[in-house]
Amino acid sequence: MRDVELSIRGILRGFGLKVGQVSAGKFERRIRELVNGQAMLVQITEAMLSARTTLQTEYSKLHKALLKIVRHDPVCRQFMTVPGVGAVVAITFKTAIDDPQRLKKSKAAGPLFGLTPKRYQSGETDVIGGISKVGDAMVRCALYEAANVLLSRVTRFSSLKRWALDVAKRRGVKCAKVAVARKLAVILHRMWIDGTTFRWSKKVLPVPTPA
Repeated sequence: MRDVELSIRGILRGFGLKVGQVSAGKFERRIRELVNGQAMLVQITEAMLSARTTLQTEYSKLHKALLKIVRHDPVCRQFMTVPGVGAVVAITFKTAIDDPQRLKKSKAAGPLFGLTPKRYQSGETDVIGGISKVGDAMVRCALYEAANVLLSRVTRFSSLKRWALDVAKRRGVKCAKVAVARKLAVILHRMWIDGTTFRWSKKVLPVPTPA
C-alpha cells in the first residue's frame, strides 16, 4: 500500500504536482484534487487508487483477525501491560520465541534478534560496531517501534522510561531506542517465564501477612 502511494506521488511529481504532507484518510481526496481536469492523470491515478483501496480493505480484515487472536491469548495480553507494546509487537514476539524455555537466560533475547553490538577482536584490536542484525528482522523492527513509542508517546513515567531517557541523554535518541528495544526483549521473556505483568516501579510491595 505504501509502495502504491509513493508511486502515485512520483508520477504526479513528474508533472509538477506535489502531494505534500497529508494523512492517510485524506490522501485519496488530495490526489483527486490535483488531477482534476487532466484526463490522462485521472485514468492512471483512478486505477492506482482503486488498488490502494482494495489493499486497505484486506489489510483491515487481517488486522481485525490478528486483534481477535491477541484478545484471546493470555500471554499477548500479559505482554501488552508493558508501555509501548501493542497487539502487533506482542504476537510478533511470542510467535518468534514460541517456547520461552528454549532460552536459558532472558538476556539471550537481545542477541537472538540482533540487538547487541558487533565486536571484532584480533590481537590488540578491539572494535565495537553497530548491532549485529542477526535473527528475525520483523521482531527486531517491532521491538524498535515499541521503543520509539515508549520514548515519544507514552506519557506515564516508569523506571523503564526513566532509564531510557538517561540513555538518550548520554548516547543520543537513536542509540537509546536500540537499547530500549533490547531491554524490552529481555523484559518480555522474563515476564513470560515468571507469569508476571509489567512493574511500573522498581519498588516491590510487601506481601501482607495473615492476621
